[in-house]
Amino acid sequence: MPIYEYECAACQHRLETMQKMSEAPLSECPECHQPTLRKLISAAGFQLKGNGWYATDFKGSGKKPAAADKAPEAGASATPAPAVAASTTE
Repeated sequence: MPIYEYECAACQHRLETMQKMSEAPLSECPECHQPTLRKLISAAGFQLKGNGWYATDFKGSGKKPAAADKAPEAGASATPAPAVAASTTE
């Protein structure tokens, strides 16, 4: 069940309550008993951290991976040359 945050417009009392999403919002303040409670918008209670699926698949930074950013050094080829085997047929 989500936790909702409310504030009374009359006495500025704040409270948090767990409610089902299908329940009607609270309207009466438990402190002053006035019907002036309003639901507040608050931040989510979790953060996605680390290198999980969202960081690699949906982050959308627009940059290429660091390995693709590196340019080959001057004089070095992008792919190593194949080794040449010595021929012993005479």
